[in-house]
Amino acid sequence: MTLLNILEVLILVYFAVLNSIYAVSVLVASRVMVLQARRGERVILKTYLEREYYKPISVLVPGYNEEPTIAASVHSFLNLQYPEFEVIVINDGSKDKTMEVLIEEFQLEPTIEYPSRVLPTQEVRGLYRSPKHPNLLVIDKANGGKADALNAGIIYATKPLFCAVDADSLLEAEALLRVARQFLEDDSLVAVGGTIRVLNGADFQGDVVETLHAPRTWMERIQVVEYTRAFLAGRSTFSELGVLLIISGAFGLFSRRAVLDVGGYRTDTVGEDMELVVRLHRQMREKKMPYSVRYMMDPIAWTQVPNDWGTLKRQRNRWHRGLMETLWRHRVMFFNPRYGRIGFFSMPFYLFFEAMAPLIEVFGYVFMLYLTVTGQLNMVFAIGFLVMALLYGVLVSVASLGIEGFMVKRYASQKDRARIMMATLVEQVGYRQILAWERVKAFVDLYRKKGQWGSMTRQKITR
Repeated sequence: MTLLNILEVLILVYFAVLNSIYAVSVLVASRVMVLQARRGERVILKTYLEREYYKPISVLVPGYNEEPTIAASVHSFLNLQYPEFEVIVINDGSKDKTMEVLIEEFQLEPTIEYPSRVLPTQEVRGLYRSPKHPNLLVIDKANGGKADALNAGIIYATKPLFCAVDADSLLEAEALLRVARQFLEDDSLVAVGGTIRVLNGADFQGDVVETLHAPRTWMERIQVVEYTRAFLAGRSTFSELGVLLIISGAFGLFSRRAVLDVGGYRTDTVGEDMELVVRLHRQMREKKMPYSVRYMMDPIAWTQVPNDWGTLKRQRNRWHRGLMETLWRHRVMFFNPRYGRIGFFSMPFYLFFEAMAPLIEVFGYVFMLYLTVTGQLNMVFAIGFLVMALLYGVLVSVASLGIEGFMVKRYASQKDRARIMMATLVEQVGYRQILAWERVKAFVDLYRKKGQWGSMTRQKITR
């Protein structure tokens, strides 16, 4: 067997294993969704509303240049169904009129309050309360990045749990009830994440997403596919196995004490959400303390996704740098018995099948081009590569969308559903290759760029 033959086999095996893992994950996710649907969640949630025993929550909303969406988002947070919670908005030195919009919309007045714990943050320039909404606190601070803003929110928070959300996100009314119930059922729980769905194309009834239409552009539609696949075919299975490493920064509920004990969010990484979860795993295992980290399908947050190439590429580059930073910082965990399944399965999976995936994929394309130009292309390899790297991925995406659509039934028409399904094919031609290359560039950018807010043009949310 020649070197070229060996490379062909290795590439095919890599993509076969990767997509097989996702295929199994879809099957596991479908089982979890069916079990949750049978539990009569609404009756249970109503019972929790009527009970005296619950854990109060601080909703932390860090924001930078969020003028178009901040008012609608904060209104949605204030309208959440939960017995006791506060909303803390952290304006991280915005250069637009984010602060002015907040002051006018909620009639904010200056206040004097003191942090209950100490974490290093950039200067807090002012605190504001709303007479209309006593549970709303706005922190105006110098720019320090998202992690720094979250740390400022944590030290001014007064509740035992905090929910970190993005300023451009909307939470479903029962989201806190659904996610917080896990903390009542499991005393060892330190963090739980919910599902993130794409807001683009949504119709609203007040602060509630009433119906969904397929977004206007193929770029946005493909991101619907990506989000569905990532949460349904990825995180649900990792949660079931007890090896979940990522809780989205757009919606996650944490034990405030546990996060303070590990030092809060790190400000020297662009992947602060994943890094925090991995650090919680690491320190809990090092201290041999019982703990768990979970993902739930039901609690849903809605977020806007990019609709231009520049923003999308910067976002994916930043995500990939954050992944690599976290894996490198906690490299001692790899194949270390001290960290159990996290060290032997989860960390290696994210290294070989997430961090290294774009390198192998781009190499596969270049390798095929080389074989074609030199007349050495093996048709068996070519067909196998297309099936394993592209078609298999399409089938996993279609299965994810089919299961999720069957259970949730949100899209307004068959035409909208067909457009989203068609996006699984469109994704494979151009879109996937461009983002794979951007993630390859992240390896170089990792050593040249510092942590920063990801800039994105927000679309005004009309209610």
